[in-house]
Amino acid sequence: MDAADFSAVLSEVRRFVRDRVVPLEAEIDEKDEMPADIREAAKKMGLFGFALPEEYGGLGLSMYEEAQLMFELGYTTPSLRSMFGTNNGIAGHVLMVGGTEEQKAHWLPRIASGDVLASFALTEPEAGSDPSTLTTKAHLDGDEWVINGAKRYITNAPLADVFMVFARTDPDAPRTRGISTFLVPAGTPGLTVAPKDHKMGQFGAWTADVFFDDVRVPASALVGGEDGLNRGFGTAMGCIAHGRVHISALMVGMAERLVDESVAYASTRRQSGKLIGSFQLVQGLIADSQTDYYAGRATVLEAARAFDAGTDTKIGPSCTKYFASEMVWRVADRAVQVHGGAGYMRGVAVERFYRDARLFRIYEGTSQIQQVIIAKALLGEAARD
Repeated sequence: MDAADFSAVLSEVRRFVRDRVVPLEAEIDEKDEMPADIREAAKKMGLFGFALPEEYGGLGLSMYEEAQLMFELGYTTPSLRSMFGTNNGIAGHVLMVGGTEEQKAHWLPRIASGDVLASFALTEPEAGSDPSTLTTKAHLDGDEWVINGAKRYITNAPLADVFMVFARTDPDAPRTRGISTFLVPAGTPGLTVAPKDHKMGQFGAWTADVFFDDVRVPASALVGGEDGLNRGFGTAMGCIAHGRVHISALMVGMAERLVDESVAYASTRRQSGKLIGSFQLVQGLIADSQTDYYAGRATVLEAARAFDAGTDTKIGPSCTKYFASEMVWRVADRAVQVHGGAGYMRGVAVERFYRDARLFRIYEGTSQIQQVIIAKALLGEAARD
């Protein structure tokens, strides 16, 4: 995107986040729901398709540009980003990476506009951090695929219009080579979405289990057509690598907000007749958080540059996701400490962000899985001896 146009986009999003969404954070958390007018405003701004190609109605942002946009979106409740994150990220990228031209033309313009909400149905009760062990199955019956299985913690499932479903299509193939991806519209007979999960945090972002009981879809629902058969695992990994940089930038935005909240509180709260910002141990907490935020921002931008260049699409995304998720958790913990007893009270921003931040060390691959990915990539055969 032209630099001036991109700067205008960032400015508009920043105003939207800080003027319209931030004042609604407590309400969103309490009601566990994103207001309809915020959803419509996000559609009009093109936020449902910022990472999708311009030819399909998206903004076509590079990873580096997307990271800067996520810094702005991360400044408020993560449920805002979650509302359109799967359209831009792991769900929309399924079609970008593996879809046929017909599938892209049919789905991507509606996904980019927000008229269609897409979900990424990969995780299962016994296949989370290692999706290669998934057990959902699909077999061909005439000119239809029949899908059976269950998925867990699927973002936006209660609202989704279409699911990108990963299923095992060759039970005899090696675990990573017998998986395919299917486009399954909501309302297809046999597809059931369970009640939304009641989570620790990130209220307003809905997840739920999804069940497939002899769900039938046409042969054309196979992502990538015949060429996509048994290539779903590679598609998933490509989408997840992009998603790890994307979500890491969101965490950096949250860290910035937590630092701002800590500074504001320490600059106004008095104890023993003094501003607590004058206490050196409080200063130390804030200095550590600012340093973490600074390092996280630099790490994400470097990972984004390498991702765009194609020079690092594996170690970099894992490194930045690992660092950013642990970083924002430390910053959130310090923010609560700076606030003292007030930081433990519902209705205080840092308490809410503390709950929200905990999930980042789990989804898009746990911190422990990132460690394994990084180490194996560096050690090669030595890691498998």
